[in-house]
Amino acid sequence: MPKKSSLPLPESAARRNIAVVGAGIAGIACARTLVQAGHRVTVFEKSREAGGRMATRDSEFGGFDHGTQYFTVRDARFEKALATASGLVRPWSANTVRILDELGRVVASALPPKEAHWVATPGMNALVKQWAQPLAAAGRLSLETEVVRLERDKLHPEQWQLQTEGAGSPVHSGFDSVVLALPSPQAHALLLSSQQGKPLMAELAKVSVAPCWTLMLAFPQAMQPTMVHLGPHWNAARSTHHRIAWLARESSKPGRGPIERWTVQASPEWSQRHLEDDAERVKAKLLKAFTEVTGIRAEPPHAVVHRWRYAQTLQPLEKTHVWDAKSRIGVCGDWCLGHRVEDGFVSGLEMALELA
Repeated sequence: MPKKSSLPLPESAARRNIAVVGAGIAGIACARTLVQAGHRVTVFEKSREAGGRMATRDSEFGGFDHGTQYFTVRDARFEKALATASGLVRPWSANTVRILDELGRVVASALPPKEAHWVATPGMNALVKQWAQPLAAAGRLSLETEVVRLERDKLHPEQWQLQTEGAGSPVHSGFDSVVLALPSPQAHALLLSSQQGKPLMAELAKVSVAPCWTLMLAFPQAMQPTMVHLGPHWNAARSTHHRIAWLARESSKPGRGPIERWTVQASPEWSQRHLEDDAERVKAKLLKAFTEVTGIRAEPPHAVVHRWRYAQTLQPLEKTHVWDAKSRIGVCGDWCLGHRVEDGFVSGLEMALELA
């Protein structure tokens, strides 16, 4: 991210008070860059911690990266930012295969790696949490605080105030600009309920995002390095099984615990069809599919599911961000460019540069 300059800000970039809604990688990249440019920034996040889909679910058997599985690095600015997280980011030799037959079984050799796969340690959430730490230390990261409405400040109509639910005050005012670093459907819903940002809503309507059901399994009877792992000799697979799109052996990632753990992500199509199904029914169906794909028939002592309503971008916006200069509201997120971690970072960075 750009380093803070010791030079005074130009008049056009005078210090402003900016609200960023969402503490995923896009929101945190945006907020940090704005702070480095000299602005006052407050980040609002409805969850208990920063990270968004770069999330890690803890259990008594170890963690699960139940959202983003890994990331790649193509943009030089992202590479430079990762250098500030020395020791947190490590390569993952995923040994990925592609599963092709009608039952989802492996009928092909390992896929040749096109580019390095990277993970944060000890879990994927560690990267964004570290980048968010200076904001938290300065009291500028408001967790468990959901923004439910944007409205003009009644005393200063040129500024914005945010109505929130959760921890702290229900109203936060005095913002010159607002950035929504949210999944596109959530950003659209917030603007609609607030009756603000019509040009932004028109852009958001172009984006299509699919849900994802995720299954997390632990087999404490198998532990590395004292025991041979269960099932297949590969650590990750892209699947054509009608229920499953991706599987990964969590314990194969660097910096993870030794107990055999798997994260299984359902396909966008299957997740959409079963979006409102009972969680136990979804778990049973995905567990059956996991057995078909891996051949692991042992009963997992730990099996839970998580539903991501907004996961994989099917149709991106195909621009880095959108800024409405008239309302002084912007939107950003990975869905602007795709669904990769780096897409979220670049989107948040470019949004900040627009404002800075």
